[in-house]
Amino acid sequence: MKTALIVGVSGIVGRNLADLLIAEGGWTVYGVARRPGGREGVTPVAVDLQDAVAVNAALAGVKPTHIFLTTWLRQPTEAENIRVNAGMVRNVLDAVSAAGTVEHVALVTGLKHYLGPFEAYGKGSLPATPFREDQPRLDIENFYYAQEDEVFAAAARDGYGWSVHRPHTIIGYAVGNAMNMGTTLAVYATICKELGQPMVFPGSSVQWNSLTDMTDARLLAKQLLWAATTPAARNQAFNVVNGDIFRWSWMWKRIAGWFGVEAAELTGEGTPLELQLADAGPVWAGIAAKYGLVENDLKVLASAWHTDADLGRPIEVVTDMSRSRELGFTEYQATDKSFFALFERLRAERLIP
Repeated sequence: MKTALIVGVSGIVGRNLADLLIAEGGWTVYGVARRPGGREGVTPVAVDLQDAVAVNAALAGVKPTHIFLTTWLRQPTEAENIRVNAGMVRNVLDAVSAAGTVEHVALVTGLKHYLGPFEAYGKGSLPATPFREDQPRLDIENFYYAQEDEVFAAAARDGYGWSVHRPHTIIGYAVGNAMNMGTTLAVYATICKELGQPMVFPGSSVQWNSLTDMTDARLLAKQLLWAATTPAARNQAFNVVNGDIFRWSWMWKRIAGWFGVEAAELTGEGTPLELQLADAGPVWAGIAAKYGLVENDLKVLASAWHTDADLGRPIEVVTDMSRSRELGFTEYQATDKSFFALFERLRAERLIP
């Protein structure tokens, strides 16, 4: 019996990983979050990861064999991102060190490893696409690097293996998540349909026209499990995307079509969602009341700032998956069907009409 400690179990990645481990069987699953909630098959651990004393107390009786670090807290500056997010990783790994049971630690970061943090996102000298894992770190402070260094140091100290996973924008089900393009676009499309307006692309002409890719949270969960249980994957970093590529000029029409909404053609540059949705709170509240939805607060469902950041990038972003493919990870997921599966789930959960 293996014991998983999922740090960030309430988020997009953690929730889908917990589902996979429960379905696989043979796992005891602990789920850590400030508000982990209750779900069958997961033992909740409620704790503020910034409080080292509280983390030690909360994890005192937990003896994990595998740790999955799938959470972060956005801060106003990159210096604060480094302090807070590296500190949370350190607090968890220090708390379980004495147990001596850990075999593998997996850390989920992302393509900001190659693109730079939000303060310098997509600017300066960037590596050529497609992004590959052996490309060197950027010469700039980045909390992803600080988190990696905490994992590397703890692994060297305690003698376990590690893996780092770098998804592109993640599609998956989670409510209240700070980085949730799929749900944000579902809410936006619903508002457009209700108002009889076309969906206006919020990003750059480069993103509209360039090739890109995305990551389904279910596929990421499979790679996390694969790397944690495959000796050849030990002590390596892996990009993780669905395996297909697309242009937003095509995908935007696919998403709009699912909702029965017109997709406006992009002429020039797009209009950010933060502007398009600036006064949409009352509209969404009205939609929720009209259709009996379970969430009437637009801010809980939509993270316009994050979708704008991803779709507003002035460069092509596409990812190479050769490293894990060569080692045997061959999972594939069509990205339009990832969106559609999420939309169906949101509808079934009465989050969209």
